[in-house]
Amino acid sequence: MTDLHPFIAGLPKAELHVHHVGSASPRIVSELAARHPDSKVPTDPEALADYFTFTDFAHFIDVYLSVVDLVRTPEDVRLLTFEVARDMARQNIRYAELTITPYSSTRRGIEERAFMAAIEDARKAAEAEFGTVLRWCFDIPGEAGLEAAEETARLAVTDGIRPEGLVSFGLGGPEIGVPRPQFKPYFDRARAAGLRSVPHAGETTGPETVWDAIRELGAERIGHGTSSVRDPELLAYLAEHRIALEVCPTSNIATRAVATLDEHPIRQMVDAGVLVTVNSDDPPMFGSDLNNEYAVAARLLGLDERGVAGLAKNAVEASFLDPAGKLRLAAEIDTYTEDWLAR
Repeated sequence: MTDLHPFIAGLPKAELHVHHVGSASPRIVSELAARHPDSKVPTDPEALADYFTFTDFAHFIDVYLSVVDLVRTPEDVRLLTFEVARDMARQNIRYAELTITPYSSTRRGIEERAFMAAIEDARKAAEAEFGTVLRWCFDIPGEAGLEAAEETARLAVTDGIRPEGLVSFGLGGPEIGVPRPQFKPYFDRARAAGLRSVPHAGETTGPETVWDAIRELGAERIGHGTSSVRDPELLAYLAEHRIALEVCPTSNIATRAVATLDEHPIRQMVDAGVLVTVNSDDPPMFGSDLNNEYAVAARLLGLDERGVAGLAKNAVEASFLDPAGKLRLAAEIDTYTEDWLAR
């Protein structure tokens, strides 16, 4: 098979499932750890590789929260956000919907308006300097319960606090023991305020969690949705209603949600006609990036350059970018692909 890595590296891309803190590179994590020496997170970037080796999903959550604890000031927030955008630009990511958990910061004492100002300042500076367009998804950390849901919804819908770049409302964290229906009132408020619904579901639980996300939370995209393949009726529903799955192959292996890459269900999703997008989730923590995830998906699906470009256009279709922006980015993908193949 042709080596697709060079093609993928230059391919204009959109990313829809990537976490704010989880995107901090070892360089940034070590810098934040050095700022806050009371943390257990290593300050040596090389030592972070061992620190980011997970035994299971619960262990991943513990490690993730230890990195969250490094973000303690508006200056930390601004640094993290801007540097994440820099790393995205290096991969030719033109547009990204970055999942942010504001509750994790406000409960640690960062004043809410200062938090919003920090992410917005970084967003505007990154677009001006790198050309990468960032939008926000505010997500509820499910493990923190309804208090976190109330706070996240308040920040997402209140005029004067809600940031300009906010487009969607999500739900992350562990699924086991955190049923989706309890969050319905908060998703109802967010959707009434014009935000789009993008909860995680079916990553570490069965397809019934995906159904709950659709029926109770009005999901327009599903974060992961890995177990959807166990329910043919669900796959058919997702395909018919163009409810995209935000697939993150390496993440699923790292957190033990899927045993091996060769067992990953992405092929079954595509064969069922589901709108599949490829994403990196928490890339440095999993030793990956979006370019690598495209290469993994290309191997699992047996794709050539046009097939990979099709995956990139899936992400554009499933995004909450404005219609004109979608047309421009899709055309850029087509032009790049045709120029590459004509060489």
